[in-house]
Amino acid sequence: MAAKLKFDAVKVGDAIPTITIENVARPDFVRYAGASGDFVPLHYDQTFVEAAGIPTVFAQGMWTAGCLSRCLTDFAGAGQVRRFKVRFARQVWPGDTLSCRGKVTAKSEANGEKLVEGDLEVVNQKGEATVKGVFRVAAA
Repeated sequence: MAAKLKFDAVKVGDAIPTITIENVARPDFVRYAGASGDFVPLHYDQTFVEAAGIPTVFAQGMWTAGCLSRCLTDFAGAGQVRRFKVRFARQVWPGDTLSCRGKVTAKSEANGEKLVEGDLEVVNQKGEATVKGVFRVAAA
């Protein structure tokens, strides 16, 4: 897939378009479990989590990272990602609203590619970061 991101049009400090996911729901976690094989009961079994002292189920970290990856691929194109690294900061709960966003922090050229780098994050409706990350993508 060709780069949709134009190197000369991007500036350090530019924001990546935000993706908002409203009202995260339990079925999101169950669908992700089926697609990924991640059937840890913390993500779908209310009885299990209550027995563990947790108020309710919560999202798989990789489900949230996947939401963030969509923000990046919408920005640059799926075939252009050269680096995508995340760190999980807190749980995502049913009912949360998530904002996936990022910012360009650097531009460079290496090995014949024009590269754009930046920071990424997912924040909940309280403004708390649930996932933080960094990226590098190729641009045209």
